[in-house]
Amino acid sequence: MTKFLLSLHVLAAIIAVGPITVAASMFPPSARKALAEPGSERAVSALRLLHRICRVYGGVGIAVPVLGFATAMSMGVLKDAWLIVSMLLTALAAIVLLALVLPRQEEILEGVGGSAVGPQVTARLAMFTGVFNLLWATVTILMIVRPGSSTGA
Repeated sequence: MTKFLLSLHVLAAIIAVGPITVAASMFPPSARKALAEPGSERAVSALRLLHRICRVYGGVGIAVPVLGFATAMSMGVLKDAWLIVSMLLTALAAIVLLALVLPRQEEILEGVGGSAVGPQVTARLAMFTGVFNLLWATVTILMIVRPGSSTGA
């Protein structure tokens, strides 16, 4: 059962988190392009699509920690430091996505429609997106290296 849960956990991470990290990273440069080309429906459509990918896959992404928790229970590693740190970083990544990335994307989408959005908004979004991606990269490394793990990995 552990291998099955671990397989689902890894697949969920690849299928859900991968598209978010790519779409979120593409959003700031696409936003700069859309803001530089007022009235470009193609540029605005691209932004809407990238935002939708982040929102939808963010919701699907809840499967990653749920399956990860089930896998950790199955492996008996819930009290390992590497796992606790990974869970905290995962929670922090979710907070960054929900509280900092998605609202800034929505603000930019509204701004493209008429209100002024300055370059500082896209720069701040790029920074928050970088933090989100760095958190997920750190969690991935912890999942692979598992420092101090007694499971023999």
